[in-house]
Amino acid sequence: MSSNVRVRFAPSPTGHLHIGGARSALFNYLFARNQGGKFILRIEDTDQARNVEQAKEKLLDSLKWLGMDWDESIDIGGEYGPYSSMERVDIYKEYVQTLLDEGKAYYCYMTSEELEAERAAQLARGEAPKYSGRDRDLTPEQRQAYENKGLKPVVRFRVPQGQVVKIEDSVRGDVSFETDGIGDFVISRTDGVPMYNFAVVIDDYLMKISHVIRAEEHLSNTPRQALVFEAFGWTKPRFAHASLILNPDRQKMSKRDESIIQFVEQYQELGYLPEALVNFLALLGWSPVGEEEIFTLDELSEQFSLERVSKAPAVFDTDKLAWMNNQYIQAAPLEKVIDLALPHLIKAGRLEEDLDETRKEWAGKLIGMYQEQLHYGAEIVELTELFFKQEIEYNEEAKAVLNEEQVPEVLNHFVSELDSLEDFSAPQIKAAIKATQKATGHKGKKLFMPIRVAATGQTHGPELPDTIELLGKATISARLSQAASLNG
Repeated sequence: MSSNVRVRFAPSPTGHLHIGGARSALFNYLFARNQGGKFILRIEDTDQARNVEQAKEKLLDSLKWLGMDWDESIDIGGEYGPYSSMERVDIYKEYVQTLLDEGKAYYCYMTSEELEAERAAQLARGEAPKYSGRDRDLTPEQRQAYENKGLKPVVRFRVPQGQVVKIEDSVRGDVSFETDGIGDFVISRTDGVPMYNFAVVIDDYLMKISHVIRAEEHLSNTPRQALVFEAFGWTKPRFAHASLILNPDRQKMSKRDESIIQFVEQYQELGYLPEALVNFLALLGWSPVGEEEIFTLDELSEQFSLERVSKAPAVFDTDKLAWMNNQYIQAAPLEKVIDLALPHLIKAGRLEEDLDETRKEWAGKLIGMYQEQLHYGAEIVELTELFFKQEIEYNEEAKAVLNEEQVPEVLNHFVSELDSLEDFSAPQIKAAIKATQKATGHKGKKLFMPIRVAATGQTHGPELPDTIELLGKATISARLSQAASLNG
């Protein structure tokens, strides 16, 4: 299937990949793959003051971890490169000059202090702040006077007055903006480096971008970009602005919001599966046909369409993500779950870094025992705490169980059964429990609950014989004897 569809994700290298950016990248990727088109990864690095070292590499690594690939980018090249804005500055300067020559842009010499004073005065009058247009029609003599003062100008776009900018948005429908509310905006800084709203248009045109799919917060940039397209007489791409992502409290998410983990790399570090995070992000503002919620990346690509992207805000439900990741963990091969969880036990100091084969096998069994209830890799540390304690404390619920009258008899007999075992394995431990039942006459909760509580301090947990095997004979005998002595 061939297509003229070309979409792009153009992040700024200002830090880690934010989940909002990851969703935008994913929507572009899915649309390109669905349409048989091209997915371009471009770096928008013109705001050099905010650029962070190694951020480009981290962005690419996070996208690769999520399972996305691209057809053109800074790392693989392509016929429309370079794919980093700062490598395209000379290209932008040519187009700035074209607008200056045609009178569609002009030099502005207002200082930052003058602009701030102008803004403050407008706010004081209750007006929406915008550039007044003071330098819109400077004479050559006035320009020279400013130059003689040593002032370096920015270049502003001359916004046509009294017009309406109309945007056809695939998600939001027809959207209109009045040019009188925009104000002449800067397209090139004093050092000749372009502003985002100008550079992005040049890049989108030259790279033949057909659709611009991004988050709703970029909608306010769209009229400026549309005006630049129109100034050059270029056909605008089709815009699609996906819904806002709200935090679990249904408030607009900010990067300082502590109610939610916000960066893809953090989910990777916590031991989330990329397939689950992709599945979850796809459902933030896009709805599939039917009731199914679990999809592979290929299945998402087959189903994705802009028609099913919602303009209603999407809520980032952390519980839903944890549930979804658990579904993927349950379905994963045990080896994959071990790879996910084992580093966290080592990092927490529960296990040594260089495990011998016996210890590695023990750790694998331990992780496998919790595979069904594990929501993310790091959770294994808390779930398995009882296996790394020398002594356990009994809460009130546990103490109530241990105070039942049959407990000393059950525990003492079970300890003697365990002591006689040469093969301390789950099947033999299960047989020892049955032998204890036969000898004491206690069964059901009267039998199992005291053993579980004495061994683990908990009233619920994985299979009891497996748990006891992994705790080991010495630890279990000590705990059972201690618990028996507490009774009465």
